[in-house]
Amino acid sequence: MIDGHVHLWQLGQHGCTWPTPAEAPIYRSYGLDDLAPLAQAAGIEGVVLVQSQQQDADTDYLLSVAAHPLVKAVVGWVDLLDRAAPQRIRALASDPKLRSIRPMLQCLPDDDWICQAELAPAIAALEDKGLVFDALVFPRHLPYLARFARRYPGLPVVIDHAAKPPLATGNKQGFNAWCAAMAPLADMAQVYCKLSGLLTEAAADQGEEALYPYVDWLLANIGAERLLWGSDWPVVELAPAKHLAGYRAWQQLTLALLASCSPVERQAIMGGTARQFYQFSESGAFAGRAAT
Repeated sequence: MIDGHVHLWQLGQHGCTWPTPAEAPIYRSYGLDDLAPLAQAAGIEGVVLVQSQQQDADTDYLLSVAAHPLVKAVVGWVDLLDRAAPQRIRALASDPKLRSIRPMLQCLPDDDWICQAELAPAIAALEDKGLVFDALVFPRHLPYLARFARRYPGLPVVIDHAAKPPLATGNKQGFNAWCAAMAPLADMAQVYCKLSGLLTEAAADQGEEALYPYVDWLLANIGAERLLWGSDWPVVELAPAKHLAGYRAWQQLTLALLASCSPVERQAIMGGTARQFYQFSESGAFAGRAAT
């Protein structure tokens, strides 16, 4: 199994400004020494490290620990509007573990930020180096992300945390709006989605039954071949439903949510799709991206 979404940070170092004391359960440093025992106990063969700070130093830190055999890929951050962004992307891509770039779209003031023409040089550099794109978004960003994906059909995109759907509302209106916003992206072969980060969007009194409609929609409309599982550790520890919080609890819940899937489909979601999207082999070496 591959964990397609984990974070590491060192408080007060490498540009780390989040979490803050307000996120008390995770307000400490997390390194590979913390992650490795959890991964081993859960039968995880490899992980994808994902940036958590809008700082070059954060990406540099993740790459500095990426030689560890558990780390199969790194998702970094680049200021895509910086004139030097193409050069920075090419420099980062010299490390074969760097496979994706993630601007933190959910944190930016303009929902349509991703549609700026000024991003074109940086996106061209991503495509030239065979990199992919992680989209950290809320449902309100999805129409703009769809426009972006249409503009760059050769760039594989993964929607992190299924765009953080409104589980906590528990109402049909929110679910239907999320489905409508996701549908255009689901129709694009280059767009993938992470089955991750859902528990932190649910309410404290909600159980797995709140997740089934969303997971069933993803299975039916995106499919196992474009879905990849991630723990979102250690952020998963912030889940309001404490009986579901934690690395192993989310992994076990995911397997329950996928009970209707075939073994081949479960194998894809729990590892195969991550390998295909981020293009790494069993050993973690860059496997190359086939022309599309």
